[in-house]
Amino acid sequence: MATPIGNAADITLRALALLSHADLVACEDSRVTGPLLKRYGIDTPLFPYHEHNAAKVRPQLIEKLKGGAVLALVSDAGTPLVNDPGYKLVRTCIEEGVAVTALPGASAVLTGLSLSGLPTDRFLYAGFPPPKQAARRKWLAELASIPATLVLLESAQRLADSLADMVAVLGPAREAAVARELTKKFEEVRRGPLSELAAHYAAAGAPKGEITLAIAPPADQPAATAADLDGALKEAMARLPLRQAVDEVAVLLNLGRKTVYAKALEFRTALELKDGKD
Repeated sequence: MATPIGNAADITLRALALLSHADLVACEDSRVTGPLLKRYGIDTPLFPYHEHNAAKVRPQLIEKLKGGAVLALVSDAGTPLVNDPGYKLVRTCIEEGVAVTALPGASAVLTGLSLSGLPTDRFLYAGFPPPKQAARRKWLAELASIPATLVLLESAQRLADSLADMVAVLGPAREAAVARELTKKFEEVRRGPLSELAAHYAAAGAPKGEITLAIAPPADQPAATAADLDGALKEAMARLPLRQAVDEVAVLLNLGRKTVYAKALEFRTALELKDGKD
């Protein structure tokens, strides 16, 4: 069951009815879900279910369900299972023959996408980028050529670093939108090329609130030239191990990995010869 992502009024009538009717509400944090229930005069018992205790308590919940109990599963905000606990519980219910249904509602992913001004006919939700730069750039390179709007979440503290990596891997001109404080009083959506967004947050520092990022699909590009390959490879090899540099450039320029790898070996051999002479 989806819960509000900021504005407590974004709860459906059907959700309130279920919360009142359920025997138990499985939640990530009672300190978050408790006030929501209290706001609407609901006293259904809360049961902690989160990533740290899920394996231990899941059998208990399944036992209660098989005994006829009605269980409402919520996350702290938004739609459960979308970057939140619940997938294994739902899967186990299906395996055990326990009926499952979903009550739709608020979602930071869809709200951010709707406000981005970017194409919505095809999109990919990618979750959180890896926290380390090398892993993050590899992750971005794998997504770079997907012909869909990319939607992802990021922490405010890592936003500037992630945007800088997006400029390097996805290109400075790619359109994007950074949305924060969605549905709240200070909701803000900043739109523009990745280069502008990266420059803004590098200067302004970490913003407040949860961050949803939307990135436009890649534009149709002319075939990469030899000069494009040389320039991109030299830049990538200056900061990455050879294989990672090859993977990144192959995706960025839409070239075969063998072609890029052969050129990278040429560069490395030339550099080794130069160092030998020196």
